[in-house]
Amino acid sequence: MRPRSSSPRALAVAVWLWVLLPFAYGLYELIRKATQLFTG
Repeated sequence: MRPRSSSPRALAVAVWLWVLLPFAYGLYELIRKATQLFTG
């Protein structure tokens, strides 16, 4: 039986979260500021 190495799925999830969380925050801020720009 092979010993389990670190899970590549857990690493992939962590990397995607590391990318997507700042991207989502940036997109949120962009939409919020664009709304302010066009509505006064």
